[in-house]
Amino acid sequence: MPRLGLPRARSGRLAAALVVVAVVLPGTTGCTTEAAEPSRLRIATGSATAVYYAVGQSLAGILNRELPDVTASVVVTAASAENVSLVRTGRAELGFTQADILATEPAQRAGLSAVARVYDDLLHLVTLSQQPIRQLTDLTGKRVAIGAPGSGTAVTAERLLDVAKVDDKLAETLRLGIDDSVAALRAGRIDAFFFSGGLPVKAVADFAEQTQARFVDLGQWVEPLRRSYREVYVQRDIPASAYGSAPVTTVAVPNYLVVATDLPEQLVYDVTRLLMQRRDELSSAHPAAARLNVQSAITTTPLALHPGAARYYQTHKP
Repeated sequence: MPRLGLPRARSGRLAAALVVVAVVLPGTTGCTTEAAEPSRLRIATGSATAVYYAVGQSLAGILNRELPDVTASVVVTAASAENVSLVRTGRAELGFTQADILATEPAQRAGLSAVARVYDDLLHLVTLSQQPIRQLTDLTGKRVAIGAPGSGTAVTAERLLDVAKVDDKLAETLRLGIDDSVAALRAGRIDAFFFSGGLPVKAVADFAEQTQARFVDLGQWVEPLRRSYREVYVQRDIPASAYGSAPVTTVAVPNYLVVATDLPEQLVYDVTRLLMQRRDELSSAHPAAARLNVQSAITTTPLALHPGAARYYQTHKP
């Protein structure tokens, strides 16, 4: 009976082809497999002379050094409000923000979670000692810088001027960031400026060292702000040691490190871990970071903690 099958020549060619496939496929797979792209973490900060930038730059260095699959960098911004917008729209993965600019409606915070409460921003009202500005209402008829568009400073300053009923009594309102505000006050183009930041703010410290500066006490306005807006506002002191001037009481607001909600849980866990474990290194970049601690870090109202951050705190209770 004839044997069924392929002709000898064709059978031989098929066998050879199968051997080649068996040999080439594993090798091909190995050659075309590429290393996974590093996770990009853009950290939205603020002015290069302010606190968010200093802490953010230090954090980026830590992440790059200790997380081999991460490429971290800082983004210079107008600060809080812009930072929230950048994270929500995917143009940054992390950002620093004051708590008072966060919307209370959940729909307006969609896509945003918290990593930690970091420290408190203190509102500075800075003028020259020769100016007759000793209290907030003395700003009537004056030219005042209230912070850059998109900054937390502008939000807090506008609310403060509103509750004091002097917002429509200023001679001129300028929307300037910290560097431009300092330059304008030094040149006599404005009479005073607001800036919200952790102590000490380098640009303010440099200005106070070179100029006869006065810091205006704002303590009496904390409760009116809390009643009219939100209870995130608290009373804090700017001590004499901060800028070598007379101590004053002022309005303070917590600031948070926020993150895109869709970032992987393990990645945010590692960011949170390094934020806490490297606090001493971060505080070397700026003393405000020394206030980081697990007890306060978890208080991020009205934002929920990212699952990765929550997992870190749950496993590292003090």
